[in-house]
Amino acid sequence: MNRILGLTLVLVLAAGLGACSSKPAAPAASQTSDTVAPSSGSTAAAGGADTGEGHALGGAAQGGEAALLAKTTIYFDYDSSEIRADQAPIVAAHGKRLAGDRTLKVRLEGHTDERGSAEYNVALGERRAQAVKRALLLQGVSEAQLTTVSYGEERPAVEGHDEAAWSQNRRVEIAYQGGR
Repeated sequence: MNRILGLTLVLVLAAGLGACSSKPAAPAASQTSDTVAPSSGSTAAAGGADTGEGHALGGAAQGGEAALLAKTTIYFDYDSSEIRADQAPIVAAHGKRLAGDRTLKVRLEGHTDERGSAEYNVALGERRAQAVKRALLLQGVSEAQLTTVSYGEERPAVEGHDEAAWSQNRRVEIAYQGGR
């Protein structure tokens, strides 16, 4: 229960900070759209970057919210399904977008690195996707807008057998259905 309250507080604060921007947010031409716990692992620096490949909003407005919406990958620490604090603003931005337009639907795709058995990794990928789903539901997104799937280790974003590759493969991808 404390975890949910903490998540809600972080998401509300992240949304509030976005509203305090000195630049007015321009509406995005397209739509886009992923739990929160401080990073306790040593992978925060390596896994925090979103390359954005294939995830940028076409014709999106400049500014903080548009930059967050352009990121559709949420990264996780090793063997964890808790959304990292540095990833919470991305989840919050997508939650705001989805709650504001009930016609949008997303598929939350859970992924893991190659370590662990195939069965364990499918289950971990599902827990990660469900964590993002819970965070979005707390922001008022309708359950009908969300589906989850776990690919486990089967669809790595980066090939490799080291922490640099693994940190990019521990993720949930937010895939908008029918375009953005």
